Amino acid sequence: MSQQDKIDAFLAQGPWAVAGASTNRDKYGNKALRAYLQKDMQVFALNPRADEIEGVTSYPDVASLPEGVRGLSIVTPPAITEQIVEEAAARGIRHLWMQPGAESEAAIERAEQLGLSVIAGGPCILVVLGYRE
Repeated sequence: MSQQDKIDAFLAQGPWAVAGASTNRDKYGNKALRAYLQKDMQVFALNPRADEIEGVTSYPDVASLPEGVRGLSIVTPPAITEQIVEEAAARGIRHLWMQPGAESEAAIERAEQLGLSVIAGGPCILVVLGYRE
């Protein structure tokens, strides 16, 4: 499957969540969340230190997300991304988009071993969704 096919599949059906969503509007985790919101896409935030970000309920971990989340944008340090891959697989989330800087070879390889669709080393969700400040 090509990178574009993976992106199309990722965006085809939600809801989505952003791991590493931030309360700081200057951080990419916040901008990624807002990119979804700007497109009126159903999205949840993942941040263990916030109850709400940009008016969206924030959950402390992947296991706490509501049922049915299909895609997960990951905007975390690579070591955290590796943990999130395991949590996503356990939760049944099959589509991962590791944003530039969040990926690691170990995270990518493990996600593929688990049969997950992985977007990494490619475009940022902000570009694909046409994010604007």
